[in-house]
Amino acid sequence: MNALVSYDRRGPIAVVMVNNPPVNALAQGVRQGLKDGVAAGGADPEVKAIVVIGGGRTFPAGADITEFGKPLAEPGLGAVIDSMEMSDKPVIAAIHGTALGGGLEICLGCHFRVAAPTAQVGLPEVTLGILPGAGGTQRTPRLVGAQAALEMITSGQFVKAPKARDMGLIDEIVEGDLLDGAIAFAEKVVAEGRPVRRTRDLTVTADPALFEQFEKGIARKARGFLSPFKCIEAVRNATILPFDEGIRRERELFMELVTSDHSKGQRHIFFAERTAAKVADLPKDTPVRDVAAVGIVGAGTMGGGIAMNFVNVGIPVTLVEASQEALEKGLAVIARNYANTVSKGRLSQDAMDKRMSLITGTLDYADLAQADLVIEAVFEGMDLKKEVFGKLDATCKPGAILATNTSTLDVNEIAAATGRPGDVIGLHFFSPANVMRLLEIVRGAETSHEVIATSMKLARTIRKVGVLVGVCDGFVGNRILAAYLNQAFQMLEEGALPAQVDKVMYDFGLAMGPFAMGDLAGNDVGWRVRQERFPVASRDASYVGTIADRLCEAGRFGQKTAKGWYDYAPGSRTPVPSDEVEKVILAVSEEKGITRRQIDDEEILKRCLYAMVNEGAKILEEGIAQRSSDIDVVYVFGYGFPVYRGGPMFHADLQGLKNVYADVVAFHERLGDAWSPAMLLERLAGEGKSFSDL
Repeated sequence: MNALVSYDRRGPIAVVMVNNPPVNALAQGVRQGLKDGVAAGGADPEVKAIVVIGGGRTFPAGADITEFGKPLAEPGLGAVIDSMEMSDKPVIAAIHGTALGGGLEICLGCHFRVAAPTAQVGLPEVTLGILPGAGGTQRTPRLVGAQAALEMITSGQFVKAPKARDMGLIDEIVEGDLLDGAIAFAEKVVAEGRPVRRTRDLTVTADPALFEQFEKGIARKARGFLSPFKCIEAVRNATILPFDEGIRRERELFMELVTSDHSKGQRHIFFAERTAAKVADLPKDTPVRDVAAVGIVGAGTMGGGIAMNFVNVGIPVTLVEASQEALEKGLAVIARNYANTVSKGRLSQDAMDKRMSLITGTLDYADLAQADLVIEAVFEGMDLKKEVFGKLDATCKPGAILATNTSTLDVNEIAAATGRPGDVIGLHFFSPANVMRLLEIVRGAETSHEVIATSMKLARTIRKVGVLVGVCDGFVGNRILAAYLNQAFQMLEEGALPAQVDKVMYDFGLAMGPFAMGDLAGNDVGWRVRQERFPVASRDASYVGTIADRLCEAGRFGQKTAKGWYDYAPGSRTPVPSDEVEKVILAVSEEKGITRRQIDDEEILKRCLYAMVNEGAKILEEGIAQRSSDIDVVYVFGYGFPVYRGGPMFHADLQGLKNVYADVVAFHERLGDAWSPAMLLERLAGEGKSFSDL
């Protein structure tokens, strides 16, 4: 057919094979080749049936992502699928690897489907803020029913071949060689005289209440997203509209979504996550070190969570603590975390036992002598960390990577406590470390290329999203967080209350606002940092932590004390606005001579977001982040920024940097130096450019 799709005959069976490595993406040439191949089989009088299969490691695994955002090159996927479905000769899809998105939609347009036992299928378009746009929402429910189609399409989850067979998506599992088995199946279809079975001709019905109930069931998890609810609408259409009308409406919904800011944000993060794995100045041939054994110093909340990441993928961990009591407590917390997962049916007891067996507790640094990587996860104090690294330098073997989990401190100063600064790097995990996907990888001034390359690869090994950042106070994530929190604190002094600020940020899409977040994490954590960084004698009128300090002095640490920025009923996590907190806020405003005013929601949103954007621009100016999309990845995967907003920098691009800059300048004139505009933001706004143009 062409270089991407081959056509062959095995007796009376035509074989149309896609050869577009690595994943047989459905590029224009593949689509054309498939259409031509099926047409050739249909026109050949010797051919009785047609098998469509992927060469290499997989059936077509979806769209060609390099075509995203570009004008569609004909033939469109829908036309290709129609040509298969309307063939008078049986067309059999032979699936191995992963048939996803458009790849599965091709299968749905075939008359029969067989699969290798290890194959997986899925319609993950919802994760890009769109819906299956080539018949997936219309054919899937006709094969598996409305309920199963809703679950599959709105979640985007993959389905393994045996389950897909049980659902009705696949007709037969093929053991052994897939092509041979598919040809044998095709020959059986011909010998038995089976008629072509067009999915479009099937019907599906459902109780209308199903869709309303399903919407309610996903409302919390899908809050703020557009695509899951449009998927529900499309599947509902399959139950009430003729096929062609359902297809037409599916396409309208697809176009509505693909042009939305929500989908643009989700697609931006899809690409940004992959781009973050690339280090601009790292030679491609940089060797990586083997990491077969890991040591962790500190068995507290962070150390224990970090340990779980490694044993989850089979890497043994030696966990060091200063006392037996602390060690036993840490191990018990890890065991309890795993036991909770077992109780929910997401992990077997055998798997838990195996993981726990990979953790060795010790009080002796000497037991770290053969570790390939040691991560320090002790209290956030420079003197203590330097002491730990001095011990590691004396104990660990040459070539071992020495990493700090510090969230704010100077990695270069920590590295200077050793005689091997090239082997020192920051690996900043986010709490809870066994859950949060972000890993800030902090390169020091002398960190070697080998150590950087190894750390980036290691992030993928332990299923984290690694983002390389430079050394500064708070790196990328916490530096921007400080700017965000400072505005939230300052607006309390000026006239806002915690519930109003939190509601604005929640409605924007964050899981919670800054004050509810503080209560969840523990307000005493920030209090300790402020005490160390802002001694009382050095504080002036610009200090915005006064209210937060007063609450901590009163023992209002958050949910763990049942009172923080909010009050909490016994055993409840539901925040209730506190009269006591409001009195403290009003008193501080009065003491500072601030005349309180009504702050509207728009100002709250802009000050919170644009403080982040302005600080992000300064981070880019300083070279702390490689690219603006890396900042977006940090905030989506580490801080719960809504993925459909695309991250703070992408969101600013959508608003127009000229508009953002104008607001930053206005805030600077009114609120002072904290709003000093980043030179990069000023330049891009003046040139009519975006962060994505960098």
